[in-house]
Amino acid sequence: MFGYYSAADVQLPVRRRFLQQTGLGFGSVALASLLHEESRGQDGGGVSGIPSAEAVDPLALRPPHFPGRVRSIIWLFMTGGPSQVDTWDYKPELQARDGQELSGADPKTGFFTTSGKCLASPFKWQQHGESGTWVSDLFPRLSRHVDHMCFLHSMHLRQNNHAPASIELMCGTNRPGLPALGAWMTWGLGSQNSNLPSCVVMHDTRPRGDDQIWSAGFLPKTYQAMALDARRNEAIDNLQRDSRRSELQQRAQLDLLRELNQEYAVGRPTQGDLAARINSFELAYRMQMAAPEAMNLQAETKETHSLYGLDQPECATFGRQCLLARRLVERGVRFVQIFAGKGVGGDGSVNDVPWDCHSDVQTNHRSCGLHTDQPAAALLSDLESRGLLESTLVIWGGEFGRTSDSQGARGRDHNPNGFTIWMAGAGVKGGFHYGATDPFGYKAVEKKVHVNDLHATLLHLLGLDHTQLTWRFNGRDFRLTDVGGQLLSEILV
Repeated sequence: MFGYYSAADVQLPVRRRFLQQTGLGFGSVALASLLHEESRGQDGGGVSGIPSAEAVDPLALRPPHFPGRVRSIIWLFMTGGPSQVDTWDYKPELQARDGQELSGADPKTGFFTTSGKCLASPFKWQQHGESGTWVSDLFPRLSRHVDHMCFLHSMHLRQNNHAPASIELMCGTNRPGLPALGAWMTWGLGSQNSNLPSCVVMHDTRPRGDDQIWSAGFLPKTYQAMALDARRNEAIDNLQRDSRRSELQQRAQLDLLRELNQEYAVGRPTQGDLAARINSFELAYRMQMAAPEAMNLQAETKETHSLYGLDQPECATFGRQCLLARRLVERGVRFVQIFAGKGVGGDGSVNDVPWDCHSDVQTNHRSCGLHTDQPAAALLSDLESRGLLESTLVIWGGEFGRTSDSQGARGRDHNPNGFTIWMAGAGVKGGFHYGATDPFGYKAVEKKVHVNDLHATLLHLLGLDHTQLTWRFNGRDFRLTDVGGQLLSEILV
């Protein structure tokens, strides 16, 4: 379907129709944007300090509230919830008390039931960098970058299962229908490249929570992320022009579609999705040249392919995605999120939530480390060598952590009460550790960080005041940070 008309209804215009269309010319982007303004009706956005550039182009660059340090964010989403006490949060007390009772343990903290007995990390730990940061041997390459990393060891949230926790982490709460971080960023600041999407998501297996994790929610669908599936080599659906039509014919068809949809919308001023659909046609038209070039990894050198591990089957998929993320931010894409692909369960089976380690944390996390360590480290090295780390923030983390007591003999259950996320790059202190869990890594106890605090800080780094980035929906002003959010000023450069 094209707008509200089928392809059969919208054939190439006859000569008289074509002449009519040439008078309308290439003004469809502006007209679509004006239609977008009409369609917002009584509800709509209100960003203090952001002028009505949206009335000209919904994706036009808009000035921030104040100068920001970050131009782009790459979020390496470790789907399934990596264990903080097996990755970045070393706990000697846990190691010393393996098998003993864990004081204060709640068997219902996770999604199932735990033993209440300490489970020591099966991995070897070592200090790295000038910061002396403890890292497990899961990350032999990422450990070389600890002096660039800012660790938040006291992350916590409310949800203890994958889908609701992922939605809470990206949308501020787990209520359905709310916009995710990438959509808020795109609406608040506009696009840095009018020929590419401002927000791109990549996944191998679709994460639990699915599109809601990167949804535009009640914001216009103009700000929806574009999702790329690794199983299809990140191909973009329906991008190529029909070989039976020339570029001039396609342009004429788009102009006709815009006029027809505009006529349809005259009597429907509250139908905002129509304007977003028109805008998506225009973006797709411009992407036909820009997207294939941006996604052409063959343009990279053999050395770069090897750096990211594209020649190694265990990490080739994640490596390809990380390399593509670098190419996208290099071209102005504002937000890229990569959901880590499949892991291995304790019985050797493939796990569609990779870091989920209910039965065997050692087997599972070793597999996930092999899958992600080299590509993530390559991304940091590559961004730094190109000067992009000065304007790009890389985030590593999952939707929650894992319990310090065991599930079964060797597994760990979900734990939303304390986990680690690290950031590296623009605007944050390198080799810096913020907050802490208790001596067993079970709960955040010092300088606790909720996702609203993380979002407030990320928006600040982009130059946006989270309390002013609001959208009126159903009679209420909504924001990414809900009614919370404290700036983590201590971690900022």
